[in-house]
Amino acid sequence: MLQIPSQPGHIERLRGNFTGKDILSLEQFSAEDIQTVFEVTHEMKRIAVNHLPSTRLAGHLLSLLFFEPSSRTFGSFCAATKYLGGQTLDIQNPETVTSVYKGETFEDTIQVFEAYSSAIVLRHKQVGAAQRAAEVADVPVINAGDGNNEHPTQTLLDLYTLYERFGRLDHLTGLLVGDLLNSRTLHSLMRGLALFPNNTVYLLAPQRLRLPGDDILSLRARGLRIVELAREEDIPRDCHFWYWTRIQKERFASLDDYQQAEQQRFVATPELLARYASDDMILMDPLPRVGTIDPAVDRDERAVYLRSQIRNGLYTRMALLALVLGRA
Repeated sequence: MLQIPSQPGHIERLRGNFTGKDILSLEQFSAEDIQTVFEVTHEMKRIAVNHLPSTRLAGHLLSLLFFEPSSRTFGSFCAATKYLGGQTLDIQNPETVTSVYKGETFEDTIQVFEAYSSAIVLRHKQVGAAQRAAEVADVPVINAGDGNNEHPTQTLLDLYTLYERFGRLDHLTGLLVGDLLNSRTLHSLMRGLALFPNNTVYLLAPQRLRLPGDDILSLRARGLRIVELAREEDIPRDCHFWYWTRIQKERFASLDDYQQAEQQRFVATPELLARYASDDMILMDPLPRVGTIDPAVDRDERAVYLRSQIRNGLYTRMALLALVLGRA
């Protein structure tokens, strides 16, 4: 097992300059930085939707090191690079297909792939893995999810989805449902929403998977209004968005613990939307959908998880790569 510090160290803020920077946490971003990503995303969407040839990343090769399974993040980073004329070195399950299997250290593995790459996109099961990689690599490292900590590029696409729909990222009200303890997408999303004024989130989770009190206090101190709910009947009817997440099976110590949590999960159904959702809200899910949303909801025009949300992952990651590699 690779040994990685459980807590990340100092993370450099972007301050409007993305070129050559690591992307490790939403803590690096200001509201202005997010707006910069959005401005480039508009152009990237035009390229992708219209199948326009691009050489923005010509000559660049990205190493995708995914120590955990992934469909959307892995696929969209791969596609984003190639839409812009770059190439990828695709390594899934490095622990079984690289010299990690032989006992090579995490640091050595990162430095090996650094030698081949313009940047490294890393997903890992342990908190702090992306930060540790950034400390030993001289090329930019992009955090594609580290344990139950953060998933900053998912939040960029989520915020862009909200911005596209509502034209703003302030004065929004959202319902966040599921594994609030372990969901790195929710952790990063709340950090992102806290960058903008007068946002409110309602939290609905099984008792054992609620957001820790210290995290709630920290986010409230940043200006994010947080209200914890105990049951579906408490869901407010004026939310701009619902954000549903699965119970994170891979974060549990035993199958019994996971099964107990699963028995308390909440499911988005057509009936639930009809009762509590406003006509102009949107329903989001970072996917995979594992018992979170009834497939019958897919026909609802408010369900964007398989429509704009997933596509925005491609466009925002194209923008981020162009910015980090100085080709925006």
